[in-house]
Amino acid sequence: MISSRQKKLMAGLVASAAFACSTGFAQGNPPSTTGPAAAAAAQAAPADAKPSRPHADRAQRIERMQARHAERMAALKQKLQLDPSQEGAWNSFTAAQQRPAGQARMDRAEFAKLTTPQRLEHIQARQAERSARFAQRAEATRSFYATLSPAQQKTFDAETAHFGHRGEHGHPHHGQREPAKS
Repeated sequence: MISSRQKKLMAGLVASAAFACSTGFAQGNPPSTTGPAAAAAAQAAPADAKPSRPHADRAQRIERMQARHAERMAALKQKLQLDPSQEGAWNSFTAAQQRPAGQARMDRAEFAKLTTPQRLEHIQARQAERSARFAQRAEATRSFYATLSPAQQKTFDAETAHFGHRGEHGHPHHGQREPAKS
């Protein structure tokens, strides 16, 4: 049996929840994305409509990444204080660091149509391409590094120590574990 005190408490909670919802609507806040109304709206949406995501446009993301890469390379070049005899090696190094232009990616639907052995072949071919590109970048880096003075090499080592490492900003990346606390 519910006491009158519990009834009053529940009534107060319901009233405050109703007030919060009504003031949210009055102030122009969007309705809740949960509950039966949201489920009905989701069913009414066209089936082929994709949910909007931040940074959904791949071309814009690639453009931003390339701009950031160019900024980092310009800053590195400035810190290295290269002399004119090192410019050719620098140009080879930076060219090797560029991503290949417009590689066609297989659509998920196309990939799903492949048999398992075909998928494995596709994945293996992509890995071989990545491995070859890495070998080119590594060789260009070694060649450029050999042209640097010891002071420049020290600067290059310090400035590029973080290149290629992800999840180093206070939280581990997927699959990495937190260091053990002693």
